[in-house]
Amino acid sequence: MEGKKQLKDFKLAFGPQLWWGANPAFLLKYQKTLGKFKVAGVFHEDLDQLGLTESSFAIPQPKTRRLSVHVNRAFGKFGVDVGGLWGGQPLQGRVFQVVRGEEGRYEVYQDQIKTQDNFGGKIKLTYTGGRFNWYAQSAAMGLVANGGADNTLTFTGWRLKDSGSGNQYNFLSGFAYTVGKLQIAPNFLWQKPIEGPLPANVPAPARPRNILEDPFVVRGNREQVAGELLLTYDPTPGSWMYNWDSDRSEDARLALSAGVVYRHLPTTQDAAIGILPDGRTTFAFPGAAPAQDLWEVHTRLVSKISSDFGLIANLYAGDAQANGSDARTISRYGLDLRVIHKTLKVMSFVRVNDWGPYDYHRDFNLTFPLQLMADVSVALSKPDWFNLPDTRLGIRGTYRTLDRYSPRYAPTQTVNAAGNLVPDPNVIGFDNGNEWEIRTYLFINIGK
Repeated sequence: MEGKKQLKDFKLAFGPQLWWGANPAFLLKYQKTLGKFKVAGVFHEDLDQLGLTESSFAIPQPKTRRLSVHVNRAFGKFGVDVGGLWGGQPLQGRVFQVVRGEEGRYEVYQDQIKTQDNFGGKIKLTYTGGRFNWYAQSAAMGLVANGGADNTLTFTGWRLKDSGSGNQYNFLSGFAYTVGKLQIAPNFLWQKPIEGPLPANVPAPARPRNILEDPFVVRGNREQVAGELLLTYDPTPGSWMYNWDSDRSEDARLALSAGVVYRHLPTTQDAAIGILPDGRTTFAFPGAAPAQDLWEVHTRLVSKISSDFGLIANLYAGDAQANGSDARTISRYGLDLRVIHKTLKVMSFVRVNDWGPYDYHRDFNLTFPLQLMADVSVALSKPDWFNLPDTRLGIRGTYRTLDRYSPRYAPTQTVNAAGNLVPDPNVIGFDNGNEWEIRTYLFINIGK
């Protein structure tokens, strides 16, 4: 809801799940320009705790109450943003564990959430000079001062961002320099939690924290030092490559972005939340993946050769860790491709040593040596680059190979302790398995 006349500076949002995994809540926003200052404030009140969820990517956070204030002012080419947050007040008094010492000599203590743990602050400086643009920002967030993910696009499409989580100090800085149609943009992140994670081998009765039982966890705020380099070639900046609708709006005959991200992760994390095979019941993993340095390269290519023909390709390669407690680091590679020619649409992907399509695949570190998919469809009118409702007829084929890290891999069977025959995926001397599927479909969209 948006106010009018005397209430024109106010907006109100409310509902049972305003974003995926959100608790039932209402948010009241006030925004106004006072002289040379732009001022905004948001009050957020959770009305209830969301119950069971269907995805481990949408685990509800503890019920919260928070108030944020933001002030912005420009000084010529320089900009200053200052923000403050008071959040997590219902968590005051909750008990949590902390660990001190080194492995083999851990000492575990109990503490409580205090008033000072509800406060956080952030400052951001920017310089907008046309060909050269720079920013630096820093934040100090109390243990339960969770502000939510920062989706702000600063100058370009950097992937290193403030996680928005509480329990951390962080610093980010980067610049974007444009030479002709090419933009060169390095970026840096330093991040450290105030209270680190509890490792899986911490002595009982201590255990790794999890968001179902503890007021805070170390996940996205994991300690790290990271850097990235992003190169962008965009000959038509009027249709900016990093707009949310760039798939549709980009009109260059060839636009390209390519980046590399390297993360030094010297510690583990607290436990993630998984979902049992019934699809509803949640549980906490016994730990998390170990300390590991990770890298990834990614490329996005957009080519709109004409109004009737275009293609979009995304390529990636790099190391990655599971969300759950499995210690195996995977090295994965892949390509996603979409092509539209008049009323014909083709979608395809190739994935090597990567997780499957569902969230539990990454939670339990279930990978496939090779995954192939091709989807060809014909629509009554020109298809959209987004997967919007339309009337079309198509055929899709999917093929996967399986090994001992894949679900459903059963090269042979063995007898378990209960005397039942069960698959034995770890047996030696068998080739990879495979599975495939072909489906046809007809989508009918009846619109006004």
